[in-house]
Amino acid sequence: MSTHPPEENHPVLGIPWSRLPRHIAIIMDGNGRWAQQRGLPRIEGHRRGSGVVRPIVTEAARLGLECLTLYSFSTENWKRPVEEVNALMGLYQEYLVKERPTIMEYNVRVRHLGYASELPPGVRRELDETVRIGQQNTGMTLCLALNYSGRAELVRAIRRLAEDCSSGRISPDRIDESLVSSTLDTRGLPDPDLLIRTASEKRISNFLLWQISYAELYVTDHFWPDFTPEILQGAILDYARRDRRFGGLHPKQQTHPAGRSGGET
Repeated sequence: MSTHPPEENHPVLGIPWSRLPRHIAIIMDGNGRWAQQRGLPRIEGHRRGSGVVRPIVTEAARLGLECLTLYSFSTENWKRPVEEVNALMGLYQEYLVKERPTIMEYNVRVRHLGYASELPPGVRRELDETVRIGQQNTGMTLCLALNYSGRAELVRAIRRLAEDCSSGRISPDRIDESLVSSTLDTRGLPDPDLLIRTASEKRISNFLLWQISYAELYVTDHFWPDFTPEILQGAILDYARRDRRFGGLHPKQQTHPAGRSGGET
């Protein structure tokens, strides 16, 4: 939670701190297409995309975000050619080692979302170590959705709750939204306020299905390898101009009789 007065302006963005999203989630899409457009192997797009992560993470930390979640590999991505998957896993292992100094410099905590047990041993080892070294940091939380599935996450949560009910640890009538949230990979973190997807695609792709219920969506034409801190800032400024009502009405609309909301539903 920001310690800044909510209506004090952000020194970089010029918006009130209350308009800054606490949690941004990004679907990093378009690496392969970026490479293909340039006549390069798909893995070169992934390599270029991995180099974009550092400036985006450091910019998010510099701007004062509470949490940044990056969706880099879904459980469905194992269906890709084995050569591409192996190259991707090599890039993840390399990134997890190479970025440790940056994580410590920017006081970032790292959390993994997804199935760690199914990752290659080298990736799992470096992931565990990167999480460990930053666990005492107090700044932004960086969530890496690696071998992640939103549906599978919900299934795991349902199973845990069913086991707790079966054992008598909880009664079914205690299950509410708060309890469900506390069983997810993102427990203890705010839900995403803003979901960014690159490469023009307008779908969720099985990502944070519970957590993004009221997230604002921002789709950019830029492929992930072309994503920059300036584009991130533009997405935040666009978000800051939106009127978030969470299913309710804007205060001005409350004065209209039922069924006459002043032209907006």
